Formats: sequence, C-alpha cells, structure tokens
Amino acid sequence: MHMNRQQISTEHAPSPAGPYSQAIIADGVLYTAGQTPHHPDTGELVGSTIEEQTDQAMRNLAAVLESCGSDFSRVVKATVHLQNPARDFTGFNETYQKFVSHPYPARTTVGSHLGDFLVEIDVVALCPR
Repeated sequence: MHMNRQQISTEHAPSPAGPYSQAIIADGVLYTAGQTPHHPDTGELVGSTIEEQTDQAMRNLAAVLESCGSDFSRVVKATVHLQNPARDFTGFNETYQKFVSHPYPARTTVGSHLGDFLVEIDVVALCPR
C-alpha cells in the first residue's frame, strides 16, 4: 500500500520552530502541527488572556487549513493543550466555539507545560484537494 504524503506550508501561520512541518496531507487527510498564539509575521506572542491567545491560535490554524482548501467545517479531531485547564477551560471554550460549528469535531483537552503561552491546538481535517 502506497501512501501519498505532501507537506503543507503557509506564510500566514508561524514557521515551525524545529524539524517539523506546519502540516502534512496523507491520503486526503490533513494533520497539523500544534498552532500557538504567535503572530505569523513577527513571531511575537499575541494577547495575554486565554481568549486572545485562543483566537490567535485558531486564526493560525485557519491559515493552515485554507492552504489546502480546507476549513473548520472539515475538522474531525482537535487536540488542545492548556497551560492551566482549571482557570482557562471556560474562556478557551467560549472562543473556540466561535470557529467551529455543529457537528463539533471530536476533541481532547489536556494540561501541558507550554512555556510563556497559554494554549496550543492541532487538528485533523479532511482536505478536498
């Protein structure tokens, strides 16, 4: 069985900080790297609240999705890392829900050490091309 893999890259999301791709398409499914609340042009952290940082991380994800002709309606799975789930879960959910619609993607949310930012999100999505 031969698997078709293609690297996806866009200047509208932050560049990888190590040996990984922004996303890979394998057999029509897009797997993104974790997107953080950093500005794609400057690399600067955007926002200080969970709402502001979630908004930027989701905008970065949207850019990666769009680079293969996809969007949040095609996301089937999301993995969310929160630095402080007890404090930030509600604020994260309120902002996240502005980007996704019913039927919502399956999702796992975990607490993680993230350095100086509050949230990191990766998704698995169907990619039409």
